[in-house]
Amino acid sequence: MTQRALTGIRVADFSHVVAGPLATHFLALNGAEVTKIESPRGDNLRNYTLDPAQRGLSPAFAGINAGKGSVVLDLKTPEGRAEAEEIIAASDVVVENFRPGVMARLGLGAAEMRVRHPHLVWCAISGFGQTGPLADVAAMDQIIQSLSGLMSLSGLPDDPAMRVGFPVVDTFTGLLAAFAIQTALLQRERGLCAGQEIDVAMLDAALVMMLSVVNPLLIAGETPVRTGNRGFSRAPTSDTFSCAGNSAITIGAVEDAHVAKVLAVLGLEALLDDPRFADRRARATNADAMAGAMGAVLKTRPAAHWEDALRACGVPAARVQDLADAVAMPHLAGRDLFLDLPARHGGRQRILNAGFRFKEGGPGIACPAPELGAGRQATS
Repeated sequence: MTQRALTGIRVADFSHVVAGPLATHFLALNGAEVTKIESPRGDNLRNYTLDPAQRGLSPAFAGINAGKGSVVLDLKTPEGRAEAEEIIAASDVVVENFRPGVMARLGLGAAEMRVRHPHLVWCAISGFGQTGPLADVAAMDQIIQSLSGLMSLSGLPDDPAMRVGFPVVDTFTGLLAAFAIQTALLQRERGLCAGQEIDVAMLDAALVMMLSVVNPLLIAGETPVRTGNRGFSRAPTSDTFSCAGNSAITIGAVEDAHVAKVLAVLGLEALLDDPRFADRRARATNADAMAGAMGAVLKTRPAAHWEDALRACGVPAARVQDLADAVAMPHLAGRDLFLDLPARHGGRQRILNAGFRFKEGGPGIACPAPELGAGRQATS
């Protein structure tokens, strides 16, 4: 049986809440042995729940800390710091997301630790990075969404700014950090460096995540325009439309061939003979009229009907689903997207896997998130 890529790699995880723990979660999914170092109160994410029965192992915590160990240390005490350094010395990777300078003031900073332990790959995750005028400013996902311009991108032109409905910056930052760590480990393995210091900032990550609009701004001065649910192409045939039965469908017709097929399904082929809709530029100029004609027909049948009809002729289309329907789709069975784990208090629980599959030695975890202070190694 092929081992996972990071089998044998030890990670000391001093991080908390989402971005840092998500980075180490992806390392654990790929075989790394991750030990969470927690304060006596534990990671705050443990209690992100309104259900008292779930406090200590909230679903949000359980989903990104499965397979890890947990060691409780008071880093304000000499004993706690000494044990922390023992864990660091035995590790390949250290991940922390304290404010810049906190670990250094404890005598456990990257500079000091890497002098003693030069093999370490050290990843510091913060809101604004380890350097710069904002380095000491407090940050969280919603703050970075606001400052980065992300909240100004969604909705219609006159809508107020609105955050994305989940901690998207935390999530992308964690993924970027995991990628950076694995890149540094590869550098070390190839003898290109003894160890590495990685500085991952949420603000930087947010801008990289938005590269499809940031790069046109940088290169050509193109300011992004809010288009609601209309796609990046701004084509009126690539949008979300209301349908019968309080349903809705998203259609992704951008190319002329797809537009022709959509109009044929809707019985609107004659629109292509109208100069207002004859080509892509004309349709963009008369977008509201084009969308209005399509919308009037789409309202006559449920979204599921149009989804079947459009997919049958090769047009990208999908009904709008809620999250519960999405995770229950039969298509996902056999995709290795979910892991079935034992729950700490009995029964079973499902969590998401890494979202990619390998033919051999792919990602996975066999045991759930640890109780606070459960030990250095989770048992599988």
